[in-house]
Amino acid sequence: MDFENQNGVDPSYKLLPTEREWDLGIQICELLQPFDEITNLISGSTYPTSNLYFMQVYKIELWLKSHENSSSEVIVEMVGAMKVKFDKYWREYSVILAMAAVFDPRFKLSLLDYCFTKLDDGTAEQKVVHVSDNLELLFKAYSKPETEAAPSTGNNTDDSVAGVESSQTSLYDDFYNFRKNSVNANGKSALDMYLEEPLVDVKAFPNLDVLSYWKDNSHRFGVLATMASDLLSIPITTVASESSFSIGSRVLNKYRSCLLPRNVQALICARNWIRDFEPYDNDIEVADSGDQNESLPPIQVVM
Repeated sequence: MDFENQNGVDPSYKLLPTEREWDLGIQICELLQPFDEITNLISGSTYPTSNLYFMQVYKIELWLKSHENSSSEVIVEMVGAMKVKFDKYWREYSVILAMAAVFDPRFKLSLLDYCFTKLDDGTAEQKVVHVSDNLELLFKAYSKPETEAAPSTGNNTDDSVAGVESSQTSLYDDFYNFRKNSVNANGKSALDMYLEEPLVDVKAFPNLDVLSYWKDNSHRFGVLATMASDLLSIPITTVASESSFSIGSRVLNKYRSCLLPRNVQALICARNWIRDFEPYDNDIEVADSGDQNESLPPIQVVM
């Protein structure tokens, strides 16, 4: 329908969407809304900890499954194409990042159990056991250097005492070694104790800083806190949020520019000293063409 000559209508609009097209647009917006939220979360400038990864990927898969049988053929076609891409890259959730979700004291292994059960009840237990076994192996690998480097108690008891402070330090070392041996004797590692502790109330701490939690509890869990910090510090993605659905050029801002101004100046000076203002090929061509204006060649900073 042509609305050019009707009053109160923008003449740039030639056709008015039908009711069906408006309904389809609303459905598409509802389908893509969670993806926008998740993209802004995991690719934003705040760089969240990796414990958020597992839940977000679970939300995507569950959302796609819930729209596989949509009444709209367009939505079904979109979900089918998106599901193919999802299965290609995300079907097998990264084990190392699934373990990072365990180190959120509000969820631990129960989060994995819940998500896997909602997606596929038949394989949920197997997947949780697989993650748990890898968690044990990684913890043993982290604990091994500490065990090998731990000094044996009682070997230097006949040495002269340097002072009261050193004597107290030795006493504390003996105590902590005794405590570690007692824990091992009872079959309870730091990982076992952490998993058996009650969950932190998620309603009371909806925005818990998990890195701060492990920093504050490092004296309780020892090497497990180091392991948790390493896992939680893994970047979920290196893609900027504005580049996720764009084929344009990359965007650099104050959060993603890897060089400070002083570092750029240092690189420029270093290049000048090392290469002695070596001209580029295009500069040579300009000089050969008869340009008599002498100028320094451009400086390229490799980032």
